This record gives sequence, structure tokens and C-alpha cells, in this order.
Amino acid sequence: MKYNFDKFIDRAKTSCVKYDLRQTLFGNSNVIPMWVADMDFETPDFIRDAIIQRANHPVYGYTFRDVDYYQPIVTWMQTHHDWIIQRGDIIFCPGVVPAINMAVLTFTKPGDKIIIQPPVYRPFFGAVRDHDRELVFNQLVRNDNTYLIDFDLLEKQAKDAKMLILCNPHNPVGRCWSISELERIAQICIKNHVLVLSDEIHADLVMPGYRHQVFANLSPEAAEIAITAHAPSKTFNLAGLSTSSVIISNPELRTAFAQFIENMHLGMGNLFGNIASTAAYSLGESWRLQLLDYLNINIDHTDDFINENIPGLKMIRPEATYMIWLDFRNFKLDDETLRNKMIFEAGLGLNPGTEFGPGGEGFMRMNIACPDWI
Repeated sequence: MKYNFDKFIDRAKTSCVKYDLRQTLFGNSNVIPMWVADMDFETPDFIRDAIIQRANHPVYGYTFRDVDYYQPIVTWMQTHHDWIIQRGDIIFCPGVVPAINMAVLTFTKPGDKIIIQPPVYRPFFGAVRDHDRELVFNQLVRNDNTYLIDFDLLEKQAKDAKMLILCNPHNPVGRCWSISELERIAQICIKNHVLVLSDEIHADLVMPGYRHQVFANLSPEAAEIAITAHAPSKTFNLAGLSTSSVIISNPELRTAFAQFIENMHLGMGNLFGNIASTAAYSLGESWRLQLLDYLNINIDHTDDFINENIPGLKMIRPEATYMIWLDFRNFKLDDETLRNKMIFEAGLGLNPGTEFGPGGEGFMRMNIACPDWI
């Protein structure tokens, strides 16, 4: 089946964060919202059909996840990432951000040092600070038109850290970390007994020429220190259904995390999230491949437009994700002025780079998962 990603979907007045909060967030209800990481493409028909079929049953009572829920996840991981996991390795969680927070609470205590790699996804900061842990910045290093990890600094920081929260692939700079980079992280963290919480929510959105490497699948030793967060939400546009997986091979870590979920009474989950996840991982490959083709065209269009019309602007071409990291520093604008110009002159609602911490100054993040005529 050929999917139509050019179709206009009117999302206004649907309690949609992306569109219906424009006035609140930007002070301009007419901006084109290209900020929060959900897509303006319709959720695939096979997912909607599965939800509608279940919704036609007149009772939406307590539910559970059976083998039909877990097996598609197991199969997807093996097929797409060469990662062999067991059904029992998977723990349901109502979203990757909650999973990160719960892992911090489960495996660290107040005052513990937790490493993150800014500029990075904003909720990482809150997952540490909001629970009285100490943030340690292993800031990424800009190198020509890409970003690298400061391994020398990481070696020092890992000596007294408890956890590293890894963004793999990285949001917002779009890196699909190489095997050698991840192996170096693993070597450092294994040596220093640092747990690695790997946020792999963008794992299935890798551009041509790159391949995602699951951190936990590097080696048995890496698996022993790894907590992997994965979800269908970015790939299949299901963010509103609050459904994700935390995959842990180490039985001691897995038992501790599962107990925390149980103690918080969060394991029941969302009936329609269960249905959507099962349909996505069972039937979604053709749609995903067509989506990636379309996103790659959008990236090309963005790159061409910038080169032809805004020569002072630099685009960091993403190796993964549908977010574009834009470097405005040549314009010598402070961040507030830059934000206001984008909103009130360009008519675009983007994420200021400062949201992503140190290294984000002078940058903005743009979501290109939308029809290319927008």
C-alpha cells in the first residue's frame, strides 16, 4: 500500500499541544508549529482500524498485556536491531520520560551524580534535578558539521557517577552513535560501575547510510549495566497513547524496576495504547520505510532551501530523528531576539536551543515531520 504523507490533517481544536497551545507558548496563534516531536501525518490506518475495532466493544474495563502484546516487540527488536530479548525482559511503562524518571528513582539516591550529554532533550534535566540528584554535564563537542563525545572528560566524570542517561539516537543534534562510540561509553561505564539508561525512542527513525546500535546489545557486559527505553510513539505518531517498554536483561535490575512500577500502580497501562503498540510492531514496516523516504526528502528540501536562501544559517544534517538542529550563530543575535524573530517575523514556532542546555545557545530545533508543502 502506498501511503499519502502529503495529506493535510487539521489538528486544531483537538486539544492538540502542538497547535492548540500556540498562543500560550509563542504569543502568536498563527505560527507554523514545528517544535514538539510529534508528526503531522495521520496515524497509520492499520493502527486506527485496530483501535476502532476494539472501541466498538462496549466495555473498556481493566485489561492486561498477553503474549500478543509482547511477541511483536520481541520480533521487532530481533528483525530491526539484531537484538534477541525475551518476553520477560520487557516491562511496561507509560512513556519514555516517566521511565527515565522512574529509573532515576529506582537506581539512584539523592545526591548521586548522573551524567547527561547536552545539548540534549530537556526532560533529562528534570529527571535528575527534580529528584535531588546532581547533574553532571558531559557536553558534546561540535566538530565541523557534526557532534562528538568528549571521552576524556567522560573518563573523569564516570569515576564518581552513578548513572549516565544516554540519548541514542541523539535528540536534538541527530547523531546516530557509531558502534565504536558506544563501545567506548560501555568500556568507561563498565569499568566505573555506572548504569546506562539508554533512551532509544528514535531508534527506528534512522536515515539512509546509518544503522542504529542498541547499547545493551554491544556485549553481555554492556547488557548487565543497561536499562533501555523504547516506544512506538515517535515512529508511528502515538505519543498521546502513553505506551512504552523498558527492556532490562540484568535480572537484579529488572526486578527492582518492575517492583517500582508495581508499587506505583502504573503497570495496568492503557487499553488503546496496548492495541496500537501491537498493530504498529506487527504491521508497521512498510509504513515506516515510506515514512523514512519522505522524511529524507524533507531533510533534502530543508537543506536546499537554506543553502539557496539563508547562506548564514547552518543546518546539522540529522543521521536519525525528524528534528533539524539549526545553527544561527552567524547572525550574532541573543537567544530572546532570535526567538522573537522566528515567531513574529518568520512565523515559525521552533524550540530555542537553550531548552537543551549548555551548547544550545544560538541554535533552534525544527521538526520536519510534516507535509513538504507546509
